[in-house]
Amino acid sequence: MATEISGFDYRRVPVADGVALNAAVGGSGSPVVLLHGFPQTHLMWRHVAADLATDHTVICPDLRGYGDSDKPAEADGQTYSKRTMAADIVALARALGHDRFALAGHDRGALVAIRAGLDHPEAISHLASLDVLPTLDMWDVLRGTSAAVGFHLYLMAQPPGLPEQLIGASPDAFFGHFLDLWTRDPEAIPADVRAAYLKASREAVPSIVADYRASAFADVEHDEADRQAGNRLRMPVTVLQQDWGAALGFDAAARWRAWAPDLEHVTVSCGHFMAEEAPAQVVKALRSLLAR
Repeated sequence: MATEISGFDYRRVPVADGVALNAAVGGSGSPVVLLHGFPQTHLMWRHVAADLATDHTVICPDLRGYGDSDKPAEADGQTYSKRTMAADIVALARALGHDRFALAGHDRGALVAIRAGLDHPEAISHLASLDVLPTLDMWDVLRGTSAAVGFHLYLMAQPPGLPEQLIGASPDAFFGHFLDLWTRDPEAIPADVRAAYLKASREAVPSIVADYRASAFADVEHDEADRQAGNRLRMPVTVLQQDWGAALGFDAAARWRAWAPDLEHVTVSCGHFMAEEAPAQVVKALRSLLAR
């Protein structure tokens, strides 16, 4: 079963009290950190990371609560807030010798990247988001029947107990549903990689639910405070997104511009898992971002 990026070294790096992250590190040059999404691990970046490592130091961690990183129990509603998870990533990069770095995230990892850009602008030189909206906008556009596409967001926002029990009763069916539904090219996620994602997710049900629950409460509070204060992403930002905004009746680029004045918004014709389905296009966009 594929669980590692070929040619990368693996390290376990303490980032907070009692929390260490599993991270794959490869290449040399200016640093780029790549954050995975749901229901995946750092392995989703295997193609993109190998290309970028030819002239960059590439760091691919498992987020807290995912993969082989630590999975602390939810304590106060903040354990899996994107603010906490972003602080993990900044601490990880610093522990590896990088006070300033480029940051790209997909799905959940993109939400962590956005929060890192807002909370730690001195540390983030460039920021890329793959196929997600900022938290406030995500909740705002899921209205009426369109909310059905995000049923998992509402399920995992429920109080502790029910979501964990429902998902834990058949985790492979739950997580596999999204791997199948959101992929246009099934061959982009080979059987061994899919099995690795399912195994990792099966072992992380409580922490994955806690991550999503935080997006309905703590993350909303943090984003609302930034919006009211007029805080925005100061660095160059690239957004790669499917054209699902048009299908749901909103202008994704306009929503992003409210957060990121220096924005390049690119529509990608592939499934949700674009780093695996269209790695060449993702690499091109990231290299263009890094040159800005």
